[in-house]
Amino acid sequence: MQINLTNLGKRYNYEWIFRNLTYTFEPGSSYAILGHNGSGKSTLLTVVAGYNLHSEGTITYTSGSKIIEQDKVYQQLSLTAPYLELVEEFTLAEMLNFHTRFKPLRHNLSQVQLIDRMGLQRARNKYVKDFSSGMKQRLKLGLAIYSDTPLLLLDEPTTNLDQEGISWYQEHVTQHNESRLIIVGSNIAHEYSFCQHHLHITDFHPTARK
Repeated sequence: MQINLTNLGKRYNYEWIFRNLTYTFEPGSSYAILGHNGSGKSTLLTVVAGYNLHSEGTITYTSGSKIIEQDKVYQQLSLTAPYLELVEEFTLAEMLNFHTRFKPLRHNLSQVQLIDRMGLQRARNKYVKDFSSGMKQRLKLGLAIYSDTPLLLLDEPTTNLDQEGISWYQEHVTQHNESRLIIVGSNIAHEYSFCQHHLHITDFHPTARK
């Protein structure tokens, strides 16, 4: 998938978060959206995902030469972020059953294999509400990374992870970056160290000097 942003802008009430953003995310590449806390990284990710409407400009999604309609983009992406909730009334096995109805897993991976790769074998029949914060984050990441989607969006992906969890993330995201566009919103180097391109969101603040 390729994503073209043209003069994109987002504001809340009278405050512009970013403006005049023209940029192209190329397929098969990885990008980091960088900036301090509150600079608009998460806002841009949610706009790209279609979860948040932009205020001006255009976004165009294409696959090959075919334009993807905006109301179909959600079928092509996986997103994980600290503000996204899991269905905590499900067990882990039920959560995977529910998720894979909408997003199949990459390389025909089975649900049991995914549980193994997430290191959550002992939690298969445990309710998600009883998971630790680190286990929940690993589950979010596993569902996103291993879903068979051409677009992977990761917002602050190592939130609540210890060093072992961070190493797990780094290993698995780099193993599954082929043939997909990856965009990471972060200001922590170990979260985006694999990214080939950097987009500084503060360059598109209305007060930024050109």
